[in-house]
Amino acid sequence: MHPQAHTLWRGPRWTMALLLAALSTLAPFAIDAYLPAFGGMQQALQATPVQMQQTLSAFLLALAAMNLLHGALSDSVGRRPVVLVSLAAFTLASIGCAFSGSMAELLFFRVLQGLSAGGGMVVGRAVIRDLFPPVDAQRVMAQVTIFFGVAPAVAPMLGGVLFVHLGWRSIFVALALIGAALLVLSWRALPESLHENARQSLHVGALLRGYGSLLRQPRFLALVLASGVSFNGMFIYVLAAPAWLGGLLGLAPTQYFWFFVLSVGGVMAGAWVSGRLAGRVTRPWQVGLGFAIMAVAALCNVMLNAALAPDVRWALLPVAAVSFGWSLTAPALTLMALDLVPERRGMASSVQSFTLGVGNALVAGVLAPLVMHAAWALALGSAVVIAIGGMCWLGVRRTVS
Repeated sequence: MHPQAHTLWRGPRWTMALLLAALSTLAPFAIDAYLPAFGGMQQALQATPVQMQQTLSAFLLALAAMNLLHGALSDSVGRRPVVLVSLAAFTLASIGCAFSGSMAELLFFRVLQGLSAGGGMVVGRAVIRDLFPPVDAQRVMAQVTIFFGVAPAVAPMLGGVLFVHLGWRSIFVALALIGAALLVLSWRALPESLHENARQSLHVGALLRGYGSLLRQPRFLALVLASGVSFNGMFIYVLAAPAWLGGLLGLAPTQYFWFFVLSVGGVMAGAWVSGRLAGRVTRPWQVGLGFAIMAVAALCNVMLNAALAPDVRWALLPVAAVSFGWSLTAPALTLMALDLVPERRGMASSVQSFTLGVGNALVAGVLAPLVMHAAWALALGSAVVIAIGGMCWLGVRRTVS
């Protein structure tokens, strides 16, 4: 924690949470906002469906790769420079996407977007712990999660409206304006939270030793996996949404909204409860409660889908409960992982984000395609990843606080 932390941010905690949450929404917005425009972009750029999918895959790969470096860089040069450079690069890349005249140009600028979109999200976690003591940090982290939870629901709706009324290029213009606005706001308001005496060497050897040190800590890895793996208990349903909601539950695309409302509502409610519990119960107790909720919801989900035909009247509720349980655990697990390596919080946040991205990619590319066409298989897949996350937590819970 910065020795003069109380002087660096004098405003209410929620204003810091709002700024960091806004920085964290760049990646979800860049992923979700242009999805409604896939058909129009494909036609305008004379692209194939596979080429359009590559614009998403390239972004995700670049995002995961650079997430591994954002935090480590911020441990060396400071938090502010990494955030500001990332925002400037994201803004320019978004302008490039908006004016792309071919798939090759669009793919190039999507990669640049991916390389820059995660800076605020990764560095923001370290900023929270730099500025706030443990209890306050958990409350701020919970507030960030609440604000962040709105992005997956808002981005596709905003992108759809812009596409219908102004065309697909307007979506990337909007992303550029968002990036520019956050750049100005961060330039004016975001403090440098890493004290000069806490900065680490930027030499390759020092970075490799830092990563090696993290990867040799079983407790750190268990905490990262406990949060990252269990997240996919809910995320697998997002990935399978067209097949599950449309094919198995018989919902029209205009009715998918209810799934996202309930899931996002679960995330926001869990984060709110996490903030309320901060300082009143221990972090391990809170995480244990979250996993208990996820386990009960997953078990009920498996049993219902094994016994009954898929029915929208009950099918959405277990997933919302899983979202609630995960969100209850996430702030505490994140802070426990960061506190294990206080001298390398930025790098720890990078490893955490990278692990989550790799886990999401594996579930998206391997597990979801295997289970998404049967409701019982989808419920079982969700339960399996929750169980893996729960086992990671059980293996480490007695050694953390």
